[in-house]
Amino acid sequence: MHAGFSGRTRQTPVSRFSDGELLRLITSEDDKDIRNLFAEARQAREKYYGTGVYFRGLIEFTNYCKNDCYYCGIRRSNAKLDRYRLSPDEILACCRAGDSLGYRTFVLQGGEDPWFSDDRMVEIIAAIRREFPEHAVTLSIGERSRESYEAFFQAGANRYLLRHESASEAHYAKLHPPSMSLAERKRCLWHLKEVGFQVGAGFMVGSPFQTPEHLLEDLRFIEEFQPHMIGIGPFIPQRDTPFGGEKSGSLALTLKMVALARLILPKALIPATTALGTIASDGREQGLKAGANVVMPNLTPTAARKLYALYDNKICTGDAADTCRYCLAGRIASAGFRPEMSRGDAAG
Repeated sequence: MHAGFSGRTRQTPVSRFSDGELLRLITSEDDKDIRNLFAEARQAREKYYGTGVYFRGLIEFTNYCKNDCYYCGIRRSNAKLDRYRLSPDEILACCRAGDSLGYRTFVLQGGEDPWFSDDRMVEIIAAIRREFPEHAVTLSIGERSRESYEAFFQAGANRYLLRHESASEAHYAKLHPPSMSLAERKRCLWHLKEVGFQVGAGFMVGSPFQTPEHLLEDLRFIEEFQPHMIGIGPFIPQRDTPFGGEKSGSLALTLKMVALARLILPKALIPATTALGTIASDGREQGLKAGANVVMPNLTPTAARKLYALYDNKICTGDAADTCRYCLAGRIASAGFRPEMSRGDAAG
């Protein structure tokens, strides 16, 4: 059995923070503490990336999912949701539109949809790779076998996003049905690394039953696993899920977790997520000021966007792809950052 399944592939780096220091920062409401934390996070990012903010073109290609996660609007049991799948030709059309807008990274994100078998995904990845040989192809399609990951990598995918959502086994079990396990999620993450992907992990902030100690576990897992990318966003309820009546995670705490992740892994690529922009009109800009350096405007056809309903009130569902791209570039520039359209691989 792989060493990573019981803990790690290499010795965990010596942490710059003790558990007590991290818990103090996670729970602190002291303005000076928080200002200093954000300033240090910005310095850490600028050391490796300057003020550049990398753009990724997001293609949400299916909202079918075999899983039943309690927080997610596209969960299998949500009978109120209209389902859709983009055809391979429609996915390629999204890539062409993104290329014309300057994107050099495409992110194919979807539920765990069995219709998109390994063979179909390999065909789609290979078609994108043939047409766009210099672009990065990122997948975010959940848990698969190691053999599946190897096939995707060989077909030309470069990166894979798989948020762990909670690094506490007890907390993970409160967010997911018994058919899912944190152990399997971690096993997939280690497999992805072994195969050769640039790998993204990450977690929700403010999800039901979450404690500061759970967030500490998330940071320790990030420190141990050493992902290339870290996706951190606030929990936002979706009305047709078991957690539909819960309150959203806070902007302030999410920003602190972005900053702490930046200080723990200064070379990581960290998005200012759409969810941040959903809970606050300037949430993505605030995320960048807390240490994030990636944004993911949407290339999905507008008719499908509102159906990719992971949570309620998601922003930008009605905007055309070019509107999203240029609006966000302008906002980023106004906030003092430089929109960057290159592939934007993680710093070595």
